[in-house]
Amino acid sequence: MKRIALLLLAAATVAAVAGAVTYVSRATRQAGAAAAVYVTVIPPGYRDWKLISVAHEEGNLNSFAAILGNDLAFKAARDGKLPYPDGSIIAALHYGHVPSDENNKVFGQKQSYVPGSPTNVQFMIKNAKKYAATGGWSYGHFGTDGKPAGESVLKSCAPCHAMATRDAVFTRYAP
Repeated sequence: MKRIALLLLAAATVAAVAGAVTYVSRATRQAGAAAAVYVTVIPPGYRDWKLISVAHEEGNLNSFAAILGNDLAFKAARDGKLPYPDGSIIAALHYGHVPSDENNKVFGQKQSYVPGSPTNVQFMIKNAKKYAATGGWSYGHFGTDGKPAGESVLKSCAPCHAMATRDAVFTRYAP
């Protein structure tokens, strides 16, 4: 009877250890992956954030963008504080642009452009430790359908932003 009890205890211990090892292994893989995770959920309330700047990109992009920041990002941009503090989130709302027939009639020539159809919204979230491998930032790109871009698109974000000289941020505060 003692032998059976010892065997059951040994089997239970082995099962518990195996379960713990499996759990720790999964958690470790997830924690390791978490550092490389891209933004896959649009941060709530971003449309109410403050305007940091605007951008106009020509060439293939040919777009306007409104660059917004949560309170931490806005304050850091406004005050010129680098690096951005952890918790900073920057949003870039991109639109095509089209001539404004109404405005151009007033001006008497084609010179006024307004936002056209939205093309995407992009996010940068700062966490220096969690995203150390990508310069302290996580990146997200969402199409007009609100769905996140695939990893193949997002892999190009960090290397490009690494070329920016202000904590991987291209945008400057526009007073």
